[in-house]
Amino acid sequence: MVSDRDIEHAVEVLRAGGLVAFPTETVYGLGADAANADAVRKIFAVKGRPPTHPVIVHLADAVQLPAWAGEIPQAAHRLARRFWPGPLTLILKRARGVSGVVTGGQDTVALRVPSHPVARRLLARFGSGVGAPSANRHGRVSATTAEHVRREFGDAVECVLDGGEAEVGIESTIVDLSGAAPVLLRPGWITAQQIASVLGAPLAAAGAGAPRAPGTLATHYAPQTPLLVVEGDLLVELAASLARQGKRVAALAFSEARPLSPGVTWIAAPREAGGYAHALYANLRRLDDARCDTIVVEKPPQTPEWAAINDRLARAAAGSPPAETT
Repeated sequence: MVSDRDIEHAVEVLRAGGLVAFPTETVYGLGADAANADAVRKIFAVKGRPPTHPVIVHLADAVQLPAWAGEIPQAAHRLARRFWPGPLTLILKRARGVSGVVTGGQDTVALRVPSHPVARRLLARFGSGVGAPSANRHGRVSATTAEHVRREFGDAVECVLDGGEAEVGIESTIVDLSGAAPVLLRPGWITAQQIASVLGAPLAAAGAGAPRAPGTLATHYAPQTPLLVVEGDLLVELAASLARQGKRVAALAFSEARPLSPGVTWIAAPREAGGYAHALYANLRRLDDARCDTIVVEKPPQTPEWAAINDRLARAAAGSPPAETT
């Protein structure tokens, strides 16, 4: 349980320009005072994050929007009223004084109000924005527990607030409202259909001129073990074939049925999208820790409620080292 004293310590660290890892409903964030450019630079240094990749500024309440956004369209107010606090990030034109370190040098800023009670207590007590990408090395599997953060960074992060497992388990939906029409930049647990129902119009697809947004690189969320996403009817056969070649195989599948071959690590994933998302990064970390030669993941359904999960798995497969399958 996070005490008031823990919150006070975290606030002191932030005000001193240090780094604080804290839970949100999506994943754990690695936070710094978003108004302190030098503090935000520490996030990039610790994560190994490219300086052109913006961070999300976390706020205690939507009333703080004018301090960070120079233009706030009606669509932003409507989405904030419906989905904040919650796993939705809005891209808006940045306000004067918002550091280019936070925005990756762009004229837009990413903003959200998280719903996790620990995050809300921290942000309310701090009283300003906290820039916080996911608390993991750049491009690697996101952290959904405080232990993941500690293992990832050790003493490099001065304060880690332990709020238990992240409820949602995957990063927020990102919608760009800085242009002529709302654009979906990253799918998340709040679906494009839910957002469109609030706005009264479908979201446009991201084009070449869309702002750079967190977690949208082609390679991301990747374990260090090569990862393949395969159709369900091929998974058992592929895992068995690799095992016969003397390779150690780790699998994330929907079925309990598994090859009897030795050297196979098997996790049966939840069949429901919410449970799958909640456990996804913890499962990928467990499979990575097995130190196998290859991770094989059964391809999830290609339906709207699975869109964010499929997005993360595709980027994880692209970001992992190439696998040898023969």
